[in-house]
Amino acid sequence: MKKKHLFNAALLWAFLSLTLWTTGCSDDDGYPDVDGQSPTLTLATEHIESGAGHSFTIEGKLTDTDGIASIRLQCPDLYLNKTIDLIEIYGAPKTEYDLSYSYNIKRDEIGERFTVKVTVIDVGGREVSKDVLVTMDGDFASPTFTIAPDAAVTVLMKSETKFKLSFTVTDDRILDYVIINIPGIDGFDNRRVEADGKSSLSFTEQIILPNEVQSYNITMTAVDARGNETTTTSTINVSEMPDFSKMYLADVKTVEELNSDVFGVPMLINHTGEFQYRARYYNKAAGTEIFFLPQKTDFTPICFGLDPEDNLKLTDDPETAKPIVLDKAGVYYEIDINVKDATYSMRTYSVTEATTPINYEYGKKCFDRKENGNEADFINFYIGWGSSPQDAGNHLFVQDTTNPHLFYYPENGTWTLEAGEELNFIISNSHPDGWWDHVEWRCDNSQEVEKFGYYSKKGDVNPNWEGTNMRWEDGTVVGDNWMKPTITVAGNYRFEFDAHLGRGKIVPAK
Repeated sequence: MKKKHLFNAALLWAFLSLTLWTTGCSDDDGYPDVDGQSPTLTLATEHIESGAGHSFTIEGKLTDTDGIASIRLQCPDLYLNKTIDLIEIYGAPKTEYDLSYSYNIKRDEIGERFTVKVTVIDVGGREVSKDVLVTMDGDFASPTFTIAPDAAVTVLMKSETKFKLSFTVTDDRILDYVIINIPGIDGFDNRRVEADGKSSLSFTEQIILPNEVQSYNITMTAVDARGNETTTTSTINVSEMPDFSKMYLADVKTVEELNSDVFGVPMLINHTGEFQYRARYYNKAAGTEIFFLPQKTDFTPICFGLDPEDNLKLTDDPETAKPIVLDKAGVYYEIDINVKDATYSMRTYSVTEATTPINYEYGKKCFDRKENGNEADFINFYIGWGSSPQDAGNHLFVQDTTNPHLFYYPENGTWTLEAGEELNFIISNSHPDGWWDHVEWRCDNSQEVEKFGYYSKKGDVNPNWEGTNMRWEDGTVVGDNWMKPTITVAGNYRFEFDAHLGRGKIVPAK
């Protein structure tokens, strides 16, 4: 009997030990198993389209009756090795968890396909894994109209009143179509133009309009293959010759060049009287050809140039106008035009006759850094663009070798700008301590920069300058407007600034 009792006790102890081993602690923290099953992982998608410089987000629904301890996300090719410890975050495991993890891809990434392994581990150490394919073919950008009519366009009434509608739209992936809507014009009631799977679409069509004073609204919507869309609008005003509020000088030959700048092309000129305008222009090389335009984005519907039948007169017809040729190099031209009388006149003056508000010799040790008159504190004078005089030292202009009023950035190398990038700067003297208010320029319109006004709160002005500090040519006040253009096309650019003209441009680097 004694042996029997001892045998039964041993069996009981073995049973209890086995029970504790199978139902006891599932990890070192003592979380009991409930069903002992592996976690479940349901991903929102197993294929994500992203791109260099963009992020992707892995989302999914996680469940486990025993409790989820952690989630691992791994992709060696993207240097992704992330563990989300739910117990550390929440103080206890989670039986349900909504995964949403975002990861930024480096801008210089050149790979095309990546696999991210998502692993869910419960408190018992049981795990389940699934792969997420990340490809670099995401479409994040809406189409861009690189060429389109101005917001307002004037069409002059003629024996046959014509308007040439032209536009170019591009997409970083695939365009689908463009819808053109011009109420009141036959053939343009939500007219659809197919892009045929290409990334760029150009369209040109001559429209005959009634010979009567009338306005027409144009709406164009570009749609890409992913449904991203962009809309641009314009108003066509049919009228007799108006007194245009703005006039521009164009020294480029193509519509593409008119629209490839960040700002400054074509160049705004001064409105000096009713139907009268004055342009000042520095001519770098003999033979420069120019036209005058009341719209910025095209040579039509109005282009002022020489009348082919009388080169002492102007014509407004873009189909027959001949360019005005500037045959003297290294001088400033002053050109006056009257668009109603169709007349023009011009003269030249030298760079030594031209004046600027700058009261210092560029690159020379003549700037009083501490404003104390102590020559030991004088530093070399430079100007540049930036968010402060200190920052301007990081983007110094280079002075032209033949025209001291003309400046460039950068001196060498490239200035790379990304699509969608928003600039925010002023032009000022460089000061290592960031002191303000000496030599500075602001602009007329932050987003649509067309001209620069001198803006020295200290009144630091060349006494020989013909202009007025903190005033435009017409006497109105120069506002404290910073230059804030948005880049529409990525590329390498060059900044050119003329301190005499108060004009500047950022254009593709050649």
